[in-house]
Amino acid sequence: MMMVDDVENGSMGPFVDRPRTFPAMRSKTYTPLVFRMLMGINVRVLIILLFLGLGAVFYIGSRTSPIIVFVFTICIISFCFSIYLTKWVLDKDEGPLEMTQISDAIRDGAEGFFRTQYGTISKMAMLLAFVILSIYMFRSTTPQQESTGLGRTTNAFITVAAFLLGALCSGAAGYVGMWVSVRANVRVASAARRSAREALQIAVRAGGFSAIIVVGMAVLGVAILYATFYVFLGVDLPGSLKVTDLPLLLVGYGFGASFVALFAQLGGGIYTKAADVGADLVGKVEQGIPEDDPRNPAVIADLVGDNVGDCAARGADLFESIAAEIISAMILGGTMAQRCKIEDPSGFILFPLVVHSFDLVVSSIGILSIQGSRDSGVKVPVEDPMAILQKGYSVTIFFAVLAFGASTRWLLYTEQAPTAWLNFALCGLVGIITAYLFVWITQYYTDYKHEPVRTLALSSATGHGTNIIAGVSLGLESTALPVLVISVSIISTYWLGHTSGLVDSSGAPTGGLFGTAVATMGMLSTAAYVLTMDMFGPIADNAGGIAEMSQQPESVREITDLLDAVGNTTKATTKGFAIGSAALASFLLFSAYMDEVAAFSGNPFKEVDIAIPEVFVGGLLGSMLIFVFSAWACSAVGRTAQEVVNEVRRQFIERPGIMDYKEKPDYGRCVAIVASASLREMIKPGALAIISPIAVGFIFKLLGRLTDHPLLGAKVVASMLMFATVSGILMALFLNTAGGAWDNAKKFIETGALGGKGSDCHKAAVTGDTVGDPFKDTAGPSIHVLIKMLATITLVMAPIFL
Repeated sequence: MMMVDDVENGSMGPFVDRPRTFPAMRSKTYTPLVFRMLMGINVRVLIILLFLGLGAVFYIGSRTSPIIVFVFTICIISFCFSIYLTKWVLDKDEGPLEMTQISDAIRDGAEGFFRTQYGTISKMAMLLAFVILSIYMFRSTTPQQESTGLGRTTNAFITVAAFLLGALCSGAAGYVGMWVSVRANVRVASAARRSAREALQIAVRAGGFSAIIVVGMAVLGVAILYATFYVFLGVDLPGSLKVTDLPLLLVGYGFGASFVALFAQLGGGIYTKAADVGADLVGKVEQGIPEDDPRNPAVIADLVGDNVGDCAARGADLFESIAAEIISAMILGGTMAQRCKIEDPSGFILFPLVVHSFDLVVSSIGILSIQGSRDSGVKVPVEDPMAILQKGYSVTIFFAVLAFGASTRWLLYTEQAPTAWLNFALCGLVGIITAYLFVWITQYYTDYKHEPVRTLALSSATGHGTNIIAGVSLGLESTALPVLVISVSIISTYWLGHTSGLVDSSGAPTGGLFGTAVATMGMLSTAAYVLTMDMFGPIADNAGGIAEMSQQPESVREITDLLDAVGNTTKATTKGFAIGSAALASFLLFSAYMDEVAAFSGNPFKEVDIAIPEVFVGGLLGSMLIFVFSAWACSAVGRTAQEVVNEVRRQFIERPGIMDYKEKPDYGRCVAIVASASLREMIKPGALAIISPIAVGFIFKLLGRLTDHPLLGAKVVASMLMFATVSGILMALFLNTAGGAWDNAKKFIETGALGGKGSDCHKAAVTGDTVGDPFKDTAGPSIHVLIKMLATITLVMAPIFL
């Protein structure tokens, strides 16, 4: 305990008397090739090119629809707002030299791994693009496509171009998330020396910058792709493609985004949790030193992991969520408008883009509503950061409700059913309420202010085993309320859409599925603010690490610990939010898949009969896929963590002076171990997710030919997708909530409860946190990406199953 007290009081002896320097992980700062090329261009030339590009975008938009022009305008204004947030954050001071040295080491490690990881992902994306091109060159076409002259070759290149653009934008979203976090962390740590409120505001605005860029890019990417196809394919001209069929051409964009998000989440999750587990097992449990102690050789790798796993991966993840939801809603809107013979269907198709444009506006208001203290020099009582963030969320929801109502009246009003827009507005309201309930439920199960986490912390008093049992049971129980909320949401919104008054030519109601799509849009109508709260978490975590490593006073660490604990809760709520949206979006994509199979086969495909043995087997395979994928993701963390543990133990044995601050740990070695291992380990579960549905569909297609069941392959894949979605939702809820609860139970004990740091109770809680790490940051968030990727890959590959 004497040693721990020395660390906390800052009396470090000889090691502290000389400047603390931290080795750079790269010889120079990494900047992506695109940015290097742009920086090499003359400023005036760059401005001219920028205006020409904007002019081309708005010209294409004006040729398409005034709605597209509106979307472009909002996105551009939002990007300008994000530039303001960036300048505001970067103008804050970085603190003393030792803080900036640690921050530079984290930045170099994160950027180095990002370059290697995304280099690997880009090679796999190019290979998959070639496979998609080959498949599309030989696949069949629908009668509608043949009548418009949209042949196999054109369709193939359109799909591949959309896939590559989606992959590129998803990668850029990930880079943006990481870029801001590695620059904001040190500024939050520095602000914590003055006040908690200022540190909170910097973390929120840094997260807000990333969120606005990610959501804006998702909206702008789909809008530009839609407008480009509309103009160059001559949509709605005589003998050409109808506007209601255009959204199906965008599916490749969603698949590209899902592909990159899955590997980014897997690689980043394995990296961050392997480093975290390795650092905790040797540092906290074996050596008894605090978290983020500078003597721990794995601490820099742990802090780097927060950026590549939580920021870069989550940026790509939310980008993919929004892109998939927009495209699925556009497909359903176009299908419904076509069946109802609505004269101008553009409003129903472009409605998702407008909703997310308003999301940028209302979330910006919510971000700006969080203000710092008027006089940072005056010490004020520390407020509850979660309460402040919740106030901002409440402001965002209030304006989102108003904006959503206005959007439905503007775009979904039709003379055929004058009151339909009101039903759809209520669907959106149900979606917004669903999002709020998901955030509240996850907060209840993961925040230590509430009973579940406190009960979990209390179970640590009787040992490691009881902590694990309590954490697993809490995670299992936490699946009930979200499933009930999702069930009520789907049924109520389907009914509201069904009774909207919109009917097809035979008089049958057709608005049910679109009502569910509108609810999904309502749920994601505050996505930018929710992503802001998510990005807040790893930035606060990094700030705490920098404060600990640079030996800041205990008062600073108390502030960063408080922000970190809240960040754990906000990260968990975002994952719950993402799972809920994934459930609704997958339901929509499943319906779009059935429609596409019907269009290609020329036969009705309205239901999937699981009483057929092969179809039931497909469902079993889908559920199995979720469990095997989760197992491989967790075991990847375990294997990599073992390498880290062995390395940290070796350094402590071979360099005994580390514990007395007489020798410096080799941080770079641990960074290199987790970087290479995580890249190696992400391939296996990622390949399983991509290959499984294609292999199952193709095998059962051949079996169907032999048994004279032409749609057997498509039916088995539909069953696989259905069961995988259900199993995946439950598994992701369990993993995310259990992991977040274990983490905050440990944080609760570290506040001084139940014996505080170093007690037997604390050691048991550390074990629980270690078990929960791969649950909540590797397997859990990867599963909801997997669910949506399965939906998009089956949609893209549907023709080969027939």
